[in-house]
Amino acid sequence: MTSTNRVKLSLMMFLEFFIWGAWFVTLGTFLGKELSATGAQMSAVFSTQSFGAIIAPFIIGLIADRYFNAEKILGILHLAGALLMFQMYNSTDFAGFYPYVFAYMIMFMPTLALVNSVSFKQMKDPEKEFSAIRIWGTIGWIVAGLCISYLFHWDSAGAVSEGLLRNTFLMAAIVSAVLGLFSFALPKTPPAVQKGEKVTISDIIGLDALKLLSNKNFLIFFVSSILICIPLAFYYQNANLFLSELAVENPTGKMTIGQISEVLFLLLLPVFFTKYGFKKTILVGMIAWAARYALFAYGNATDLSFMLIIGIALHGICYDFFFVSGQIYTDSKAGDKYKSAAQGLIALATYGIGMLIGFWVAGLVSDAYKISDTQHDWQGIWLVASGIAAAVTVLFFLTFNQKEEDALRLKGER
Repeated sequence: MTSTNRVKLSLMMFLEFFIWGAWFVTLGTFLGKELSATGAQMSAVFSTQSFGAIIAPFIIGLIADRYFNAEKILGILHLAGALLMFQMYNSTDFAGFYPYVFAYMIMFMPTLALVNSVSFKQMKDPEKEFSAIRIWGTIGWIVAGLCISYLFHWDSAGAVSEGLLRNTFLMAAIVSAVLGLFSFALPKTPPAVQKGEKVTISDIIGLDALKLLSNKNFLIFFVSSILICIPLAFYYQNANLFLSELAVENPTGKMTIGQISEVLFLLLLPVFFTKYGFKKTILVGMIAWAARYALFAYGNATDLSFMLIIGIALHGICYDFFFVSGQIYTDSKAGDKYKSAAQGLIALATYGIGMLIGFWVAGLVSDAYKISDTQHDWQGIWLVASGIAAAVTVLFFLTFNQKEEDALRLKGER
């Protein structure tokens, strides 16, 4: 890969995740404080991510992979996204906001796959080269959060009361327009599917990988992946609003500690995975989910604020030790023929089905523990999330058989 393309791809990743981090982290606070949304309404908005994840494979498989260059589709989607984001910025009530965020997520979620496609096309050895490009996406997310808290102060109590948090959508719209235009200067990435080659619905959504579910251990992992996304949704939907209601200073900036942690633990994951195996690694990730929510339940913004910071910092273990190790495990079980299908199936199960259920449950729980229009019983909310994570952990611990995995691995080595 040339140095010019490396810079272009790094900038592409930075802008891609800057856009997402610029508005998604503070979305719950915006909905609750500025649009007076109920828990059910918040879950409806956050669920648009899941609908986008479910629809994205069809956009990629039926359009981008067959007829148009990936970088051109990326540009068109981000330019359209900029217009939708600007309409979200102008919306003054939930009824006016929801159609735009739904349409935006349908546009945005496919771009996550497209930036990967553009990147992989330029690489001779993706296993070695991709991480150095992808890390700029995490940096972009972090910079977005730092800008909101420490540069513009849009998430301060005074700014939120003045309605300034909506400026996050304007910032995201501007950067989305920039990335949309910049995408047309990215390296050419022609359609992956040759003319005349048939692509079935089964290929697109990974149905061919369903036969992997005949393996008991993989079935347990598959079900656990869906279930653990229920407490995961609590974090995305409620964390920023929770910190804001507790009057934590610069909540969005502090939440970037989670992304910094994600980078650090990603470096430790291969060592831990090799030494302790899949079951112990994924169990550590599950336990971290239960622990972080317990820390949120009993922490506060004063003398126990360190508990909140530790809970945020656990994001690296929560995400890397479960989701990344799960992707590695899936790759090892799928074999060459079903690698892409299996990864697509897991993505559909987690970001699609699992998160969709999770946002719905989080909305019900938030409404059940709502004290007033401006306050929630956060201890109750987080203990419910912690309990769900703990239950999934126990289920996985009791049912997943690591000895069978070790036996199969040794048989394969022989």
